[in-house]
Amino acid sequence: MTSNLYYYLRTIPFLILFLFANTLILKADDEGNNGKITGVVKTSDDKPASFVNVAIKGLNKSTTTTDNGSFAFHNVKPGTYTLVTSYVGTKTEEQTVTVSANKTTVVSFKLNESSAQLDEVVVSSTKTINRKKLTIGKMNVSPMDLPQSVTVIGRDVLDQQQSLRLSDVIKNVNGVYLYSGRGNTQETFGARGYNFGSNNIFKNGFRVNSGVVPEISSLERVEILKGSAALLYGNVAPGGILNMVTKKPLFTQGGQVSMTYGSYDLYRPSFDVYGPISSKLAYRVNGTYENAKSYRDNVKSEREYINPSFLYKISDKTTLIVEGDYLNYDFTPDFGTGQINNVIANVPRNRYLGASWSTGNTKQTTATATINHQLNSLWKLSGGFSYQHFNRSYQTTERVLPDANGDWGRTLNRARTLEDYYTGQFNITGQFNTGVIKHNILAGVDADWYRNNAYTYVATVNKVSSYLDQNGAAQNAIYDKINIFDLDKYTLRTDKPQMTPFYSILTPTNRFGAYANDLISLSEKVKVLAGIRWSYQYVSPTSVSNYNTLATATQAAGKEDKAFSPRVGVVYKPIANTALFASYSNSFITNTGSDINGSPLDPSIVDQYEVGVKNDFLNGNLSVNVTAYRIKNNNLAQTAPFQADGVTPNINTNIKVLGGETRSDGVELDIAGHPVKGLDVLAGYSYTNAKYTKTGTAIGSNIAGQPLLNTPKHTANTSIFYTFYNGDLKGFKVGASVYYLGDRVAGNANTVGQTQTISRLVNVPGFTTIDASVGYTYKKMSIIGKISNIGNVLNYNVHENYSINPIPPRQFLTTLSYKF
Repeated sequence: MTSNLYYYLRTIPFLILFLFANTLILKADDEGNNGKITGVVKTSDDKPASFVNVAIKGLNKSTTTTDNGSFAFHNVKPGTYTLVTSYVGTKTEEQTVTVSANKTTVVSFKLNESSAQLDEVVVSSTKTINRKKLTIGKMNVSPMDLPQSVTVIGRDVLDQQQSLRLSDVIKNVNGVYLYSGRGNTQETFGARGYNFGSNNIFKNGFRVNSGVVPEISSLERVEILKGSAALLYGNVAPGGILNMVTKKPLFTQGGQVSMTYGSYDLYRPSFDVYGPISSKLAYRVNGTYENAKSYRDNVKSEREYINPSFLYKISDKTTLIVEGDYLNYDFTPDFGTGQINNVIANVPRNRYLGASWSTGNTKQTTATATINHQLNSLWKLSGGFSYQHFNRSYQTTERVLPDANGDWGRTLNRARTLEDYYTGQFNITGQFNTGVIKHNILAGVDADWYRNNAYTYVATVNKVSSYLDQNGAAQNAIYDKINIFDLDKYTLRTDKPQMTPFYSILTPTNRFGAYANDLISLSEKVKVLAGIRWSYQYVSPTSVSNYNTLATATQAAGKEDKAFSPRVGVVYKPIANTALFASYSNSFITNTGSDINGSPLDPSIVDQYEVGVKNDFLNGNLSVNVTAYRIKNNNLAQTAPFQADGVTPNINTNIKVLGGETRSDGVELDIAGHPVKGLDVLAGYSYTNAKYTKTGTAIGSNIAGQPLLNTPKHTANTSIFYTFYNGDLKGFKVGASVYYLGDRVAGNANTVGQTQTISRLVNVPGFTTIDASVGYTYKKMSIIGKISNIGNVLNYNVHENYSINPIPPRQFLTTLSYKF
C-alpha cells in the first residue's frame, strides 16, 4: 500500500514540470515585444503604503501593493495608459504613463494621507471583510466572489481585545466555538456541529498539530473558512478550517516592545522587530515570554516563544520566505471539577483536585519555506514545504469521576506524544479568457507524511497499583483517595511516583491530493465556481514496542482511503456591493472498524449545501453577511445489526455498516465594519441544529434525535471600540465586548445497549460574558487595560465527562507598548 503512495508522490515533479511548461508557453505568447510598468506608492510622510489597489484604465489588469508599497505590471502592450490608485477612505490618484517595447516604465505615487491617517481611515480586519485578500482560499479571489462564508480577524482586533489565546480570538467568529479543553493541555474548536481536531488547524496554509495551546503574539491575522474545505485541504472535518497567518518580514525598519500584566501574577513581555538587511533581504523576529499563576489553586504556567523569518527577493518576480518558530510551554495539568452521575460537581471555582506535584510540558517546533514566482501579470506559481516536531508529556492524577458522596480514587497517569510531520504543496493560479468569459483557475497537489508515537506508562513503586487488562493494556493506577467536597476528609499523598514506559505505538500516515478549481466569470454579475479534488490516505500498520519484552510487533493492518471531493457554486451580483450565492460541496470522514465481510470501511461522504448574501454598505465601510446551510452525513458508520449471513445478530461494535445519518442545519449573521471614523464594529449570531437523524438498533449504535456533542444551538458576539481622533480626548480608546455561548450537551453520546443505566450526557447551560477596555495612545507610546468577565459568570468547558474546567472569573489585564 505504501508503494502506491510513493508512486503518487513521484508524480508530483512531473505534474509540476507539465504545468510549468504550459505556463511558460502562455508566458512566451503573452510577452512578445511588450513592456513593463513598476512603481511604488507612498504616504505623504514618505512611508510605504501597502494593500493599495493599482489598476490600468481600460485594461483588465489590477494589482495590490506589497508591504513595501511596490507594484508591477508585466507584458503590457506599448501605448499610453492611465494608472489609478485607490484605497478605501482615501482620495483616488491618477497618472498617465507611456509604455515602450521591451522597456520598463517606472512610476511613483504619493497619497495625500500620512501613514497615521491611513491607519485611521481603514481598520483592515474589521472593515470590508468581503474585500480582504485571503491566503486560506489559495486563489487570488475576493471573498465577495466566493460562494462560501469567510471571516478574518486581524491584528488590530487582537491588540484591542488583548487576546492571549486562540480561544479569545474565536469569540469574534460566530458559529465557531471552543469545543472543549482537555486537562489544560490544549484547546479544541468546533464549527457547525463538527470538531476541528488537528486536521482542520493550519498555520500559513500548512496543517499543524492542535494538541498545543498556540502562541498568537506572532499572528498577523486569523482566517476562518466555514463549511467544507475538502477540495483545498483534503481530509478535514466539514464544519470549517482555521488558518493562522504569522507576521512577515518588511523592507521598512520598525518594531514594537510591550509588557502585559494581569491578574494572578501574569507577566508577559514581548517584542517584534523587522527591517531590511539588504535591498533584497528582509527579516522579522518576534518573541514572547509568559509567566502566570491561575485562579485555580496550584496551577501555573510558563511559556517561551520565538519566531524568526526572512524574506529574500530572488528576482523582481520571485520571492522566498523562510520562517520558523519554537514554543516551550510548561503547565500544570488540570482536569477540573469532575461530575457526579453526569451532573457537574458544585465545588469552588478555584479548587484544584489533582496531585500537588502534577507537571506537564509541550514543545513545538515548525520550519516553513514558501516560494512565489510571478510568471507574468496573470499567472503565478507558488509552493512550499513545512516540517513540524511536536513533543507533549505530562504526569498527573486525572479522570475526575467521584462517587455520589464525592469520594474519588485519584487515578494516576503519565502520557507522552511525539510527532513528526512533513507536508508540501504546489499551486499554479492564473487568468485567461475564452471569448467574453473570464477564467480564474487554481490547480495544485499536496502531500503529507506524518508519524505519531504515543507512549503508555505504568507505575512501579510505592503502593501504586498498576495492572494489565486481559488484552495486555496498561490501566490507570489508583494513587490515593480524596473527597472533592472536603479535602480534609482524607490524608492526601504528596510523593511523586516513578512511572516507566510500558509500550509505545507508532502510527505512520501518508496523504496525497490533486485538485483543480475554476472561477468562471460569465459576466460582471454572474460567476460560477467549479472544482474537484482526488484524495488518497494510507495509514500504515501500527508498530507496537514493548519495553518489558523489548519486542516490536505490528498490531493492525494498514488502511487505505480514497475519495473525490467536488464543489460547485454560483454567485450573482445584482449590484456591485451585493452578492447572492449558492453552493454544493462535500467532504469525507475516514472510519474505523470493518464491514460484515471483514473489509475496511469506506469513508463517509458528507454533503453540504449553502446559500447566502454578502453586502457592503457605506462605501465599503460596513459588511453584513447572512448564510444558511445544511450539512448531511447520510452514510454514518453504525454497528451492523447482523453478521454476514444476514440472520445472526451482531454484537461486535467494530463490525459496522454505513447506514446512519446526521444533519446540521444553521443560519449565521456576520457584521464587521468601520461605519464612522474611529468606530470599529464586529458582531455576529449563529443558530445550529445538529443531531442524529437516522440510526440503527444494534448495540453500540447512536440514538436518533440526540444532539451532536458540544454544539451550542445559539452563539452571539459583539465588539465595539471607539477611538477619539480630535478634541480633548484625542488618543483615547474605549470598547466593550459581549460574548454568548448557548446551552450545549457534552459528555459521551448515549448508545443502544450501553452498560451505564443513566444518561451519559452532561448538560451545560449557556452563559454571557462582558469585557470592557480603555486605552490611550500618545505618539509612539500606548497603554490599554481590560476587565474581562465583569459579571464574574461561572460556566464550564467539558471534554467528554472527566475533564470539566471552569471558565476564568473576573480578571484585569493591561498592556504598555512602545513602537519604534
